[in-house]
Amino acid sequence: MTFGAMPPPSTRPPQRRSRARRFVPLGIAAWVVLEVWLLIVVGDATNGLTVFLLLLAGVVAGSLVIKRAGRRAWRSLTESLQSGGPAAQSGKSGSAGNGNTMPMLGGLLLMVPGLVSDVAGLLCLFPPTGKLIQRRTEKLLNRRAGQGQGPGSFGEAFQQARIHRPGGKVVQGEVIRDDAAGDGPPAPPRQDPPLTR
Repeated sequence: MTFGAMPPPSTRPPQRRSRARRFVPLGIAAWVVLEVWLLIVVGDATNGLTVFLLLLAGVVAGSLVIKRAGRRAWRSLTESLQSGGPAAQSGKSGSAGNGNTMPMLGGLLLMVPGLVSDVAGLLCLFPPTGKLIQRRTEKLLNRRAGQGQGPGSFGEAFQQARIHRPGGKVVQGEVIRDDAAGDGPPAPPRQDPPLTR
């Protein structure tokens, strides 16, 4: 008993999963397990109050660092907009050019509960290691951007998000309906009576 025609089998070869899609979830899981294990070790060596105070100190320090970097970025933006500098012409805040990226990231990592994230946040805040991390990240992102759209890239995600018809034909666009029902002539515009006192 069949109710309709089956769509033809896909002729596209199966796509390989990128390394990032395969290893990022495993890395995040390992990081969470390591954070919990370190907190348990510190709790066994001292007591629960020390662990709580360490986590609280990380949250407070991280929020202060983010607040300070945010104020600096806001001040830089307002000065640039008032003077008509490059940020005013391009419409961007220029926070990366003023060195606010690594303090923001460091503060965020300090706020995340755990000791490994606190160490990573402190490395981002320490100027020599922060600059080194920023240079390496920019180099990696520029190299990825130069390679084009590989598996796991935003371009591939956009390609997969498009509407696919059963025959393999890709249809790009939007459906715009003028009326609520979708069929028949459009309804005349509604006219409300004037308000009277």
